Amino acid sequence: MNSRWLRRAALFLTVICLVGLFSTEIADTDFWWHLKTGQYIIEHRAVPVPDPFAYTTSFNSEDQVQHFNLTHEWLSQALLFMTYSLASFPGIIFVRALILAAVCGLAGLLAARLSNSFYAGAAAFATASVAIEFTADRPALVTFLLVAVLVTLLELRIALWILPVISLFWANVHGGFFLGLVVLAAYCVETFIKPTQDRRRLWLVSACSLAISGVNPNGFGALPTLLKYRQSALTANLLEWQRPSLWGSPYGFDVLLYLAAIVLLFSWRRVRPAHWILFAAFASASLLAFRNILLIGFLAPVLIAIYFPFRVRVPRLFAWAAPVVVAAAIVIGVARGSYFQFRAAAWTTPAGAAGFLLTNHLTGPLFNTYEQGGYLMWGLWPRSRVFIDGRALSEPLYQDYRQILNNDQSSADAMAGPRAELLNRYGVQVVIMNTLDYVSGAMYPLALALANPSNTEWQLVYDDAQDLIFVRGSQSSPPAFPDKLRRVLNHFDIECTAYIEHSPATPLCARTLADYWLRNGVKDRARRMLLLYLSHASKPDPQAEQALQRLGGAIPVR
Repeated sequence: MNSRWLRRAALFLTVICLVGLFSTEIADTDFWWHLKTGQYIIEHRAVPVPDPFAYTTSFNSEDQVQHFNLTHEWLSQALLFMTYSLASFPGIIFVRALILAAVCGLAGLLAARLSNSFYAGAAAFATASVAIEFTADRPALVTFLLVAVLVTLLELRIALWILPVISLFWANVHGGFFLGLVVLAAYCVETFIKPTQDRRRLWLVSACSLAISGVNPNGFGALPTLLKYRQSALTANLLEWQRPSLWGSPYGFDVLLYLAAIVLLFSWRRVRPAHWILFAAFASASLLAFRNILLIGFLAPVLIAIYFPFRVRVPRLFAWAAPVVVAAAIVIGVARGSYFQFRAAAWTTPAGAAGFLLTNHLTGPLFNTYEQGGYLMWGLWPRSRVFIDGRALSEPLYQDYRQILNNDQSSADAMAGPRAELLNRYGVQVVIMNTLDYVSGAMYPLALALANPSNTEWQLVYDDAQDLIFVRGSQSSPPAFPDKLRRVLNHFDIECTAYIEHSPATPLCARTLADYWLRNGVKDRARRMLLLYLSHASKPDPQAEQALQRLGGAIPVR
């Protein structure tokens, strides 16, 4: 009885801990365009083709990638908006936390069932060490969950009849449904190598699943489109499509990948063909793009539990200690405020600037930064349409965007040449922008070009901790701020400081601004930014430390 009570207590506390761990505030910038698209689908009962949200889409011809990006997640986007309509942001966060907790739970279930050992909790938390990187409210989460569900059903050989239903649903919630076909293929190949009694049933169910998965707006065009992504300069600049570090954050992924590979090689005589195929496929996908690493995060703990060559006898004390440790983790998470954050992260959105545009009837055409396009879709459409957003609809448009944003010409002609030609081509009348890339720390030169005193065509009319708004025309309404250059220079420091306050793990903007102020001889600002950067840097930076010492500042102790 005591043992049963302890298992139930450990299970209950593990669920609460995982849900709390994954209940972080909504901070993903792509969330907003998913939500808006879902609203459009529900209200218009149609997928958003042609694109209604960005006025620049009409400048570029429709192609396979554009159609795929507009349609392949239609069902998950509709469900996302329905969840928002019923339970607002807390409901969305709770559903996201349940999905990720379920992925971890299925890893624990398989580890325990297939190894006949008490590895469930360890496997679940091992998966969580990678899943914590995916607390973004995106349709891709459904793919991770359905991969886990499919592997579980096939491993335990239960409810195989439901696989075609899952495939039909999956093919309409996310373009990653082809991963389900990879999973089915792995188990079908295994039954070909080692025949089983249910081989015919498995092959029939798999064939039905394959056929019905083509019933979606893009048929079987997902894989060719994803291959085009690998050749895209646009996606190459996105962190999620870059290759993960082979020994760096997140360390959980590296540990699980290497340990699973070692265990499989050590126990190679016992490893089932399906497990070799799944590990090879999921490891390859993970090493090609950071966005796929949760595949290994789910599979590796299961394989390690099954094939670990030594059986570790767990002391009886561990059964009592585990619930206590998990309960302590819950208490610490709640006390720190990192658990159960059922809210949207206002500091990541241009909410104030969007409200200013609406209040003052500034409808554009707009130029906006890539990362803010999603929220502007949500907040401004249908009164205004955006220039660009995270849907990645056009490669030529993205190149034009970069030319406008980053063209670093001399101060005399900063608003001339290609930048001016592109702004005129798209008819831009309003620029709404943040001024820094928080991942790389880079400054956006467009802000300085617009603020140059010699540029009388553009006026600064709005400034808060997140955004600036410039309008074209010497007689601007609302009235323009005087001395716009001084205001923009102050804005750089304010924006960077506000962002680091909320996201201390990304302090590179302070490093960039320190270099900028040093080059321009503004020592007090350089010193302040160096202190801010070094107070949050994840590793030593000798050059920054030396620069701070030359300015008379003391290196902060972390």
